[in-house]
Amino acid sequence: MATTTTLRIRPREPALAARFEFAGTAALAGIVAAIALLAAASAAAPSTIVPGSRPGFFPGWLAGPLHGLVPALSIGALQALVGIACACYLIAVRYAGRLGTRRLWAAIVLANVAGALAPPLFSADVFGYVGYARLAALHGLNPYLVGAGAAVHDPVSGLVGWPTLTTPYGPLFTLASEALVPLGVAGAVWAFKVLAALLSLATVAVLWRAAPDFGRSRHSAIALFGLNPVVLVFAVPGAHNEALLALLTAAVAVWVVNGREARAGVAAVAAAAVKASSALLLPFALVGSRERRRTALAMGAAIVGVAVIAVVAFGPHPAALAGALTTQQGKVAGHSVPSEVSKLLGLGMLALGVRIAFLVALAGVFVLMLRRALRGAPWLDCYGWTTLALLCSTAWLWPWYGLWAILPASLSSSRALRAATVVACLYLVAIRVLVHNPLSAG
Repeated sequence: MATTTTLRIRPREPALAARFEFAGTAALAGIVAAIALLAAASAAAPSTIVPGSRPGFFPGWLAGPLHGLVPALSIGALQALVGIACACYLIAVRYAGRLGTRRLWAAIVLANVAGALAPPLFSADVFGYVGYARLAALHGLNPYLVGAGAAVHDPVSGLVGWPTLTTPYGPLFTLASEALVPLGVAGAVWAFKVLAALLSLATVAVLWRAAPDFGRSRHSAIALFGLNPVVLVFAVPGAHNEALLALLTAAVAVWVVNGREARAGVAAVAAAAVKASSALLLPFALVGSRERRRTALAMGAAIVGVAVIAVVAFGPHPAALAGALTTQQGKVAGHSVPSEVSKLLGLGMLALGVRIAFLVALAGVFVLMLRRALRGAPWLDCYGWTTLALLCSTAWLWPWYGLWAILPASLSSSRALRAATVVACLYLVAIRVLVHNPLSAG
């Protein structure tokens, strides 16, 4: 007996698709406009969101090329612009798959360029980068033994956020920073900002190419990272070295999935030699590799190489970096999760018991995720969950740390991980933009 199939016509679907596409396109325009206006308005006059600026001191090199384009805005208006960027980001990520490639790429590039043209925002870390480099290159001082403000007559010393803190950054980053010293303070600051934008866009390019290997939509992957307010408001304008960490992590992920174990191992060690927090990547990259022995050998050789470079460049002071990290973790960012929990419990800024509980929880998540990866779960997902646990457990929390989690989430097929990462990013933006914390050293 012949059968007939009844096709259900859904006349509203084309109209809905058009609406979704329009909403996504409008969100892209909103992000670009919000970041561009934030950049131009912050360059108009000194304010609390531009570290180093103050009434009577806002030189042209600090204000940047956008100075004078628009009038100054109130802090409330600048906060509103960040809020608009966050709202548009949520819409753009939701409808990224319906957006044209050119539109999406254009928005990412324009927003990153706008962020790079802004003065340094929300963080004095870039002055610390320059200060540590100048200590070694110009003053013969070891940045692992003295603070960035030790050379009191250096023009950067008055801009450093934490002048007595020795460098918490790895030897590869500290040594590479010295290459920018000949540019002077202003030139080095803006070189760091340009590099942050270029590294951010390079990471987007890697995500675009690698997304199908991880079962991800190219459009969704690059939207999650490239349009993220943590990237556009903090990482790029603040010239944070997290932009470099994101690119190295993306490279590790690509090389692991493509069977380039030696390259992956070296890149993972390089990331840890930029910032110690990236050492968390090493065991997960090792577990995810098809040839673990080859990866382990590459990691071991790279560790030896970094150690030799560090000793030659900075002397035999292996405990100095650990001491700087311990000092940093001894401080408390007022809106870190452990601090908020401690205050909710009426135990003060951060009770020892609360801190220990979070560290134990972090260790538990690390062990659990590593076991899952060993049993065949996607290693990058396991690493992503562990980085989120690290963000939740650290007492020293700043928004740009969100890049640690954004990168693995961008390539993850887990909706839960992506959603949790977006929520974490919104929290990180809120604690810095809505509440003015002291200048950071992160």
